[in-house]
Amino acid sequence: MGESEFMAQAEATLSAIAAALDRLNDADELDVDCSRNGNVLEIEFIDNGSKIIVNSQAAMSELWVAARSGGFHYKQKDGLWLNTRDGSELYASLSAMVSAQAGTTVVLG
Repeated sequence: MGESEFMAQAEATLSAIAAALDRLNDADELDVDCSRNGNVLEIEFIDNGSKIIVNSQAAMSELWVAARSGGFHYKQKDGLWLNTRDGSELYASLSAMVSAQAGTTVVLG
């Protein structure tokens, strides 16, 4: 995958994550503030001040996630973003991370 294709897919993924979280926030199911600065999506949990950061790393063709539970790298394979260590899928993993930090069950993707 070339850099421009990666950047387009990464941008679409970051936008989809932010949109899903914004919908949950608007529906009063989750109290978060999402902000974008270039290739970085910052998810702040209003109730406890914790954050999850999702950003694209073009040089590695990966999406990186930093959460309370640790740091994770995801590479696209067969249309899915998969964890480079354990093969878990980004949306499933991020749902678990958001749920843990929000203290409520959240399903993304």
